[in-house]
Amino acid sequence: MRALIIGFAIGVGLLQFQGQLPGVEWYAVGGVMAALLAFTAWKFWQPFLRLPLLLTCGAWLGFLWAASFALYYLDQELPAAWEGQDITVIGTVADLPDHTEQGLRMRFEVEQVVMQGAVKPPVPPRLALAWYGNQRYQMPVEDGEAAAPARMAVPDVRPGERWRLKVRLKRPHGNANPGGFDYEVWLLQDDVRATGYVVGAPAPAGAPVTAINRRLDEFVWTPGHVIDAARGWLRDRIYAALPGEQYAGVIAALVMGDQRGISQSDWSIFNRTGIGHLMAISGLHITMLAALFGGLASWLWRRSFFTDAQLPLRMPAQKVAVLAGMATALLYVLLAGFGVPAQRTLYMLVVVGVAFWRGRVVRVSVVLCLALGLVLLADPWSLLWPGFWLSFGAVGLLLYGTVGRMQPRHAMASAASRKHWWPALVQQLRQAAHAQYIVTLGLVPLTVLLFGQYSLVSPIANAIAIPLVSLVITPLALLGSLLPTAVAQFVLQLPHGLLVWLADFLRVLDAMPWAVWETPRPSWWMFVLALGGTVLLLAPRGWPARWLGLFGWLPLLLNVPQGPGEGSMRVTAFDVGQGMAVLVETPGHRLLYDTGPYYTAESDGATRVILPYLRARGIDHLDRVVISHNDNDHSGGAVSIFKNIAVDSVYSSLAPTSPILKVAPLHQRCEAGQSWNWDGIGFTMLHPSAESYESDKWRPNARSCVLKVQIGRQSLLLAGDIEAVQEDELVNGPMAERLPATVLLAPHHGSGTSSTEPFLRAVHPELAVFQVGYRNRFNHPKPEVLARYQRLGIRALRTDESGALTMTLGDQLQTEQYRKEHARYWYGR
Repeated sequence: MRALIIGFAIGVGLLQFQGQLPGVEWYAVGGVMAALLAFTAWKFWQPFLRLPLLLTCGAWLGFLWAASFALYYLDQELPAAWEGQDITVIGTVADLPDHTEQGLRMRFEVEQVVMQGAVKPPVPPRLALAWYGNQRYQMPVEDGEAAAPARMAVPDVRPGERWRLKVRLKRPHGNANPGGFDYEVWLLQDDVRATGYVVGAPAPAGAPVTAINRRLDEFVWTPGHVIDAARGWLRDRIYAALPGEQYAGVIAALVMGDQRGISQSDWSIFNRTGIGHLMAISGLHITMLAALFGGLASWLWRRSFFTDAQLPLRMPAQKVAVLAGMATALLYVLLAGFGVPAQRTLYMLVVVGVAFWRGRVVRVSVVLCLALGLVLLADPWSLLWPGFWLSFGAVGLLLYGTVGRMQPRHAMASAASRKHWWPALVQQLRQAAHAQYIVTLGLVPLTVLLFGQYSLVSPIANAIAIPLVSLVITPLALLGSLLPTAVAQFVLQLPHGLLVWLADFLRVLDAMPWAVWETPRPSWWMFVLALGGTVLLLAPRGWPARWLGLFGWLPLLLNVPQGPGEGSMRVTAFDVGQGMAVLVETPGHRLLYDTGPYYTAESDGATRVILPYLRARGIDHLDRVVISHNDNDHSGGAVSIFKNIAVDSVYSSLAPTSPILKVAPLHQRCEAGQSWNWDGIGFTMLHPSAESYESDKWRPNARSCVLKVQIGRQSLLLAGDIEAVQEDELVNGPMAERLPATVLLAPHHGSGTSSTEPFLRAVHPELAVFQVGYRNRFNHPKPEVLARYQRLGIRALRTDESGALTMTLGDQLQTEQYRKEHARYWYGR
């Protein structure tokens, strides 16, 4: 059984690395192979033959199951022909709507699609919709036009409501970058096969039923909507009881699993101190609560609820405790949104509970494997997320490091009965410390592989936070959220006050210079060596030469960031959507050109794309940042860069009053003629001229910093958002001889007011890179501009199609497209 489930997990994992789904013939071949392997394994009872057969059989089954799962959901995707068209749908609001600066975001389950003439649009059953309070996010913008904001009221949308909406949809698409979050597979896991936004304002009160954007029913009764409504009710009560409190979002996360109220700054503290796993409904919280309610049910059952019913004679109190514990765990997991750690805990508790009811003793490893199999059966994509590996990895490590090695309970009981209670307490504390040591040491290779960092203060932080959050804060938060409002305001202040104290303590730990060990994400061979060394270090006492496990850690500990080799230069054009961000690396220096767009107060191109990439590479320092100009899509992530990574100097064309310059280190204005040399590679600023700063007639685009980077015969031209006038000045000005380049970052994302033919002929690039957002409202790059590049024989690559582009310049130009090199079957569907 265990070998079959482990093989099943391997097969599921193998599918997630495929660039395309298998054809129909593979299902037939795989089914026959799995049947033959199962039959052969049944015939051979020798373990050394049976084990590999069961593993292989399980792998075939897992691969085919995950492929079938993926095929079913991918086939529901919105056809490309219906992208960008207005469609009227009727359906219900699912999950909890998320209110943002721009409006709200929600999941929408489609019940009916309104006919458009004789055609019924093929709309997927589940949509991710935004309802903007500013129509600038909806309306197409022509070149040269300003996107005039048009504010409108966004309704208070609640879970379970039925609405008639006019929507404009597109196929699932996200930024694709090394080390970045995969938005497309996240949507696939949530069965969302189209995203979009609501077109227009909500219908006025009293509007006819056929009016668009109208609420049709206050609530539609389904089990899912009831759960969502309960979660929303709890969230509203918590925020009402803690108005304006900093950690109200943490309380909500602990009670009903909604983590969206936790700020990015708080998440940074929690993750850097290693307690992020506690700031939600975790497996530890579920187990604790199940034990608490199970114990309470047993206590009441033994006393027949203080009646003469003699209930223990009808059913043993232990079985009642198990039932109550499983029911409590199920309810809490539903409130948590059914995340992977919560699922794992629930399945393990159910397996143990069923075994207890049947009077059977089940090995802990069997329980863990059954939970693993159930999680992957229900959600094959769950193993793509760090929570899956950390959750099962921690439990597996505890089994390996403690089962059969802990002092039996009767030994502790006898110690306590001799004279004092403290020997048993000391023994329990020793076991708890040993378990923490196992998890802390054992998860280092996995944590570094997943995040490129490890919190060195996490043992101290967890020693305080685990008992405080699990045994005090969470029960008080649950109690307070259910009490009457007047009492809840008082009770919820207690866990909130403890969170304030805990956060202050964590800030002290985080401020220590050695709080976090940051390192490049290891290669697979480094990880396997470190994992093998960890297994040896945690082996039972008496195992020979356990200290040799330290040598397995050496490649991990000595891993350093890798730059380009001598005589070459690496350029990474990030996929930041509609914006610019380019990292230029020489053998000993790094320059960032532009910082991507601003999205919200909690999110921008730096926090979503650039910083995760730098952390994955182990890069903690930039020699220079160039901000071409003030437009949001170029400077939106600058403040996040300056706050999160060391930067030596900044060049920009920003106005002296720009708030970005208040936090920018060693700022200098971009001016044509500036130059420097790093590792034999020349950097020259071609634009703007010093005189242009004296004039106020130019838009920020006109003062874009244009940077030329030269290595031998190959070069890169970063043109910002210059337009036709500035291109003409460069072609006919003193910098004209420096214009030719191997790679051109297309000016202004390929707008109709740039990339003039004289400019392209003067630059004569081999490759042009367009950093654009998928189906952006500016329609960049313009079709006529793309045609111009093609007519001149210039190869064009777009980040919305290729993902991040990595180019190596030196003896020859080498290009890697992330979506091609990292092909996955859910890309480009």
